[in-house]
Amino acid sequence: MPAPPLITQTTYAELVERCASAAFGASFPPDGVFIPKTIKGRRYWYFQSSSKAGRAQKYVGPETPELLEKIAHHKNARDDERERRALVSTLVRSFALPRPIPEIGDIVAALAKAGVFRLRGVLVGTVAYQTYSAMLGVKLPVRILQTGDVDIAQFKNISVAAKDRTPPILDVLKEADSTFRPVPTIHKGRVTSYTAKSGLRVDFLTPNEGPDTDTPQPLPALQTGAQPLRFLDFLIYEPEPAVILHDAGVYVNVPAPQRYAVHKLIISRRRPEGAAKRDKDIQQAEALLGFLWQKRPHELRTAWEEAYQKGKEWRRLLIEGMSELTPLVRDGILKVIDRRPDFITGIDLTFDNAPPRYDFSRHVITFAGKTMGGSVQCAISREALDDHFGTDGLDQKGKIEIFLKNRSTIEQIARTKYLSYPIEEPGAVLVKTMDIPKLLKKRPSSLRN
Repeated sequence: MPAPPLITQTTYAELVERCASAAFGASFPPDGVFIPKTIKGRRYWYFQSSSKAGRAQKYVGPETPELLEKIAHHKNARDDERERRALVSTLVRSFALPRPIPEIGDIVAALAKAGVFRLRGVLVGTVAYQTYSAMLGVKLPVRILQTGDVDIAQFKNISVAAKDRTPPILDVLKEADSTFRPVPTIHKGRVTSYTAKSGLRVDFLTPNEGPDTDTPQPLPALQTGAQPLRFLDFLIYEPEPAVILHDAGVYVNVPAPQRYAVHKLIISRRRPEGAAKRDKDIQQAEALLGFLWQKRPHELRTAWEEAYQKGKEWRRLLIEGMSELTPLVRDGILKVIDRRPDFITGIDLTFDNAPPRYDFSRHVITFAGKTMGGSVQCAISREALDDHFGTDGLDQKGKIEIFLKNRSTIEQIARTKYLSYPIEEPGAVLVKTMDIPKLLKKRPSSLRN
């Protein structure tokens, strides 16, 4: 029996807090001092320490209340690795939450230890997706949790402004697996990908915010090149802290789940038809959106509207991506963003004469409709049948017979309501007695008799 979401999220939140303290303490030994700098009107913090080679400064991050609290308690932080391992074990064994394969966990841990996430690198892709089960307290489908890739993204301007560096990325990766090698590229000196003998691959990405280009961009803070990608700026803006459930937990940055879901809708349309990654994009988006529209509607609406306002191409890809979702999830999103189904280009509701059924619990006749992505549960109320189709006083069999005689008209009324009226219940449409006069006016005159 799965653990209640609140217990899962509470346990995970404790792990995130402990891992954040441990990562902070490991990055900044107790014999140094934190100093602020104001750059372009914003305060940033650096850690200054002394050695035989002289003074050295390490980038900490932009000033936030959370960072100031970490600095205040820095010297009091204690190593609680055993407790962190126990929390990871509880989340994996007792709550059945996903963890990466050990090889990928080792790679992410090496990157974290080197300072990739301290320097505001963001873990993206399926390894990041694996963290959302614990973060949201929801069991995500196992089939879309597996991967052999690690994807790291960073804004180029952040990489330049940090004034701090990790060791060369290839050296960092070799600590996890000595077989790592750079993937050859035609761009001299601009390696963006690294692969191990086992086939595991690590890719570095950066937003392509100017004209389209495939020329790798430098990320000086990470000492590697990065592949520029369109739409990535939306994904990695304001990332959230997370923990990879590996060993004692690995503290990382991941995209906000609502941004991840919306981004997947968009990029799915940029992949070739039938490509495995395209299907995986839609499946991951579907799983997250199915939770978000119900439990985090405000965050979903904000992310969706931000993407929709970014331009014509963004809107086209976003709407096309929504056409790939099941009706239940798509309608849930439409309800959250206050749009109607006919907002989706090419959508329709059709019928194939499936047998109707009288539902005694609701006192409605149900009949199936089909739309892009699946079926819609259609129904007409007993009151609507009595008031507009003369079934008052008839038994169940009689009402079904009258329904069948007027089936074409009723189906077209349901179609009109589903496509052009606000969503009342995602994945369903109920024709009520008060709807019919308005809906009849919307139908072609040939169907009003």
